[in-house]
Amino acid sequence: MGTENFGFEARKLVRAAASATLATVTEGQPFAALATPAATPDLSILMLLSSLSEHTRHLRQEGRCALIYVGTPESANPQTAPRVTLTGMAEPVPEAEVGPLKARWLARHPYAALYADFGDFALWRLRPQAALLVGGFARATRLKRADLLPDPAAVAALESAEAEIIGHVNADHADALAAMAEGLHGQAPGQAWRMSAVDGDGCDLAAGEIVIRHAWAAPVADAEGVRAGLIKAARAGRAALSS
Repeated sequence: MGTENFGFEARKLVRAAASATLATVTEGQPFAALATPAATPDLSILMLLSSLSEHTRHLRQEGRCALIYVGTPESANPQTAPRVTLTGMAEPVPEAEVGPLKARWLARHPYAALYADFGDFALWRLRPQAALLVGGFARATRLKRADLLPDPAAVAALESAEAEIIGHVNADHADALAAMAEGLHGQAPGQAWRMSAVDGDGCDLAAGEIVIRHAWAAPVADAEGVRAGLIKAARAGRAALSS
């Protein structure tokens, strides 16, 4: 785990995870459940939850909750896995905001299109207030909100440029995306990769229902930073495939 930017290390784990464990509480009794979150560029956490679920009923009574994301362990000892626990308050997303946020959640979980519009499902949002990052065995760092969240100016700059970046890359650089997916992330050849999301910490690549996360070497602040990150990743991917 890098030591120069613990917030970035925590965000990389959060953005790469397809699932996490959601901890809620009801009448003083803790409860844990599987969740499938997606992170927005500003690190708000989106969850599509069924009203029939125990954890949703708990959140309606008490919005305070936690999510733990777990990476890949370095050895047979599970304690060597990097992990991050986010704490904060969850609440339903207002109806006026659901459309674009639901689309972003579905971009991370495309398989869920089969049930995402069922009447008992609703989009929830958790705004992290703090985090505990564990980089492996006996390596823990507490992060305040200001240390965890990405730079607001970079978030705004890239949100305004995201659609143009994605459109350009998907139209003109499919070969670069394939090189990244196959050379850097071990994906099988022959799949039609496209960029489905991009932010200051990295980008999501999708092929059918498969979504993988590619993190930049360091956070970027604008479209030019994304361009440089993609060029570097594509070169590294091609080099890996040719070796």
